[in-house]
Amino acid sequence: MPGESPLNMMRPQARRQRTNPAKAAPGHRRGLRTILALVAAAIVLAGAWCLLWYYAAGVTDRTLAAWVDREAKAGRIYACGAQTIRGFPFRIEATCRTASAKISSSLPPFAVTVTAINVIAAVYHPTRLVGEVIGPLAVAEPNHPTGFVANWSRARMVVSGLPPAPDSLDVALDRARLDRTDGANATLLVQADSAQFQGRIVGGNAVNSPVIDATLHFRGASAPAAHPLLAEPLQGDIDAVFRGFKDLLPKPWSARFREMQEAGGNIEIKSLRIARSDALIVGTGTLTVNEHGKLDGLVSIAIVGIERIVPLLGVDKMIAQGIDRLSGMSSQSPQGTNALDRLLPGLSGVVRDTANAGLIENLKKMGQPTEIDNKPAILLPLRIADGSVYLGMLPLGELPPLF
Repeated sequence: MPGESPLNMMRPQARRQRTNPAKAAPGHRRGLRTILALVAAAIVLAGAWCLLWYYAAGVTDRTLAAWVDREAKAGRIYACGAQTIRGFPFRIEATCRTASAKISSSLPPFAVTVTAINVIAAVYHPTRLVGEVIGPLAVAEPNHPTGFVANWSRARMVVSGLPPAPDSLDVALDRARLDRTDGANATLLVQADSAQFQGRIVGGNAVNSPVIDATLHFRGASAPAAHPLLAEPLQGDIDAVFRGFKDLLPKPWSARFREMQEAGGNIEIKSLRIARSDALIVGTGTLTVNEHGKLDGLVSIAIVGIERIVPLLGVDKMIAQGIDRLSGMSSQSPQGTNALDRLLPGLSGVVRDTANAGLIENLKKMGQPTEIDNKPAILLPLRIADGSVYLGMLPLGELPPLF
């Protein structure tokens, strides 16, 4: 080629092309530009992600502040001993140590303290707050020692939506228990292997006639101090729909149920299932709130093992009250069936067993035979009239007014 030396012209063609600086330089420059472009893009993306994190952290902080302000308007004042925000680069985590709350909207008012609360939000979803609560939790009335202590192995809460219009609330507890404390002594009130509550708006919205679907699931739950029926571990699932609330703005629950009564709303029990080792109860029905703030309604329940349920309903107490009335004793007298045993030892047991057997037979005659899980059951009406609860013709007790 013109301009080439004779020595260069004698080299093989491929080797001559590789050593030609005029042809190698453009490819080298293109590779360098690609590398520089990738580095610049990485720097820009890193900067953009930092801005996004700080923006999301600001949104999360404002969301938390709005929730605290919303709760304060409802008479629930929250405070932190120390607060930090961290979690860069993929999440925002706010930690509140030595958290406390003063609840003035209840009667009587009370204060709550807990070891710590961690609230986490993803950078791409800062309005979904996931809270982890670290126990124990102590409850006390003003100027009184601690009255209740709750603890758990895990407590998780998820709130979605911008205040004051939340979309949903989920609460999950594992290995939870609540004790009443009296100095150095403690009495177990409630415990559960697991419990989960879920609330969703399924109609309307948070500021205009919300319809709320609420579900409660629990496993291994018991309340031995409350009632003999609750002494043995229970498994349960309850799904109910609440209609008639005006909105979900901060207010006492008594005001919400008054709104329900005025709007002609109701509580629809879509499904109820509670199981013991020796019995099973399922049911559906609808409840309303009357002008006195008490519940009215009818729930159709089917019972497997009614022979084991009726003796736990307190028939012996009703017998004792009847004996007291017949004998002219005062309602405060501790006599009752003890008087029968003084007449003839063991007579109270015979009377109690006979009464239980008679009640069981009458309930079976009143109810309708059915099946649950291929097991024989009795279908009965559970009536609630002005707060008084009846299983068929058997009175079970009184429910407190809702307002």
